[in-house]
Amino acid sequence: LPIIWLEFQDCAGCSEALTRSHHPTLSSLVLNDISVEYHETLSAAAGFQAEEAKQAAMKEYHGQYVLVVEGSIPTRESEGYCTISGRSALAHLQEAASGAAAIIATGNCAAYGGLPRAHPNPTQAMGVWEIIKDKPIVNIPGCPAIPEAFTGTVAHFLIFGSLPELDNLNRPKPFYGVAVHDRCMRRPFYEAGKFAKSFDDEGARNGW
Repeated sequence: LPIIWLEFQDCAGCSEALTRSHHPTLSSLVLNDISVEYHETLSAAAGFQAEEAKQAAMKEYHGQYVLVVEGSIPTRESEGYCTISGRSALAHLQEAASGAAAIIATGNCAAYGGLPRAHPNPTQAMGVWEIIKDKPIVNIPGCPAIPEAFTGTVAHFLIFGSLPELDNLNRPKPFYGVAVHDRCMRRPFYEAGKFAKSFDDEGARNGW
């Protein structure tokens, strides 16, 4: 499966977190299942050579590749925020999205705008799904994104040729359908109103 990975207003934390995926592992995916055609941070090439490689991949795998977006997209173009190879992030996104089979927005920034969107949002940062409306998009929030949620979504696309079922925030239900709170071993104490109020009180000793 060809992957084109774009980075915009980000810290590369989601790329780094991906190396910690346990099942499937990143090495298993890269060696057996996916081909990372372009990734700004990981590319051996730079400058015009890297851009040429991306253009070639978009042409060769048109309609087949999965586009991964990391980082929010600045939409205040006149200010020149986040330009790559002399073009705006918005232009890069729209170009790559047009030939994608599906889009994965990884991390809070790509999904919903994240930290760059904080008031007063000087770049008018937005999430991918607010801009691209004609492609299947999955949001994998988190700062950084949960590695297994990303690799599991890719694995789903590999096996079924489509994205997993999504909730109202475009998150994959297999990973975001149940709250961590619902699986907590101390949930019964919470429901009963039993709380530890300090580290050494009776509640703490009872495991509340």
